[in-house]
Amino acid sequence: MAKSIALSLRPGDPAPPFSAVVTDASHITSKDLLGKPVVIYFYPRDDTPGCTKEACGFRDQYEAIQKAGAVVLGVSADTVKSHVKFTNKHQLPFPLVADTEAVVANAFGAWGEKVFMGRKYQGIHRVTFLIGRDGRIARIWDSVKPETHAEEVLEALKAL
Repeated sequence: MAKSIALSLRPGDPAPPFSAVVTDASHITSKDLLGKPVVIYFYPRDDTPGCTKEACGFRDQYEAIQKAGAVVLGVSADTVKSHVKFTNKHQLPFPLVADTEAVVANAFGAWGEKVFMGRKYQGIHRVTFLIGRDGRIARIWDSVKPETHAEEVLEALKAL
């Protein structure tokens, strides 16, 4: 299980507004999503083992998530081109946000210092936010097990 990170956002807080480019090179904004539950999950990098397991988990639960009326957005600092390749390879049915400048990740507090093999660097932390129909954060997962995370999120959606 991943190490928990310190986030400034809490359940009940308004979700930060955002505008971003997604997989098909179109733009999506937080205003477009008002009135629907939104699962916005941040992940470090396309096509890496943990990120692939997490994305495929959301893919496998996508129909049930849609039945709950929710939208899924995956966010990483990868490019649209990388997202298209990742989406096609794993048949992901939801958009991925190309947050190449980490604007969305910073707004949600998912961007920060990481350490890998003793090397410190800035990157996206694996964290998920469930935003309610009212635009407020309903739940935050700051410690995610990629293999089972989508099921946890689906259960929380059903409880909204």
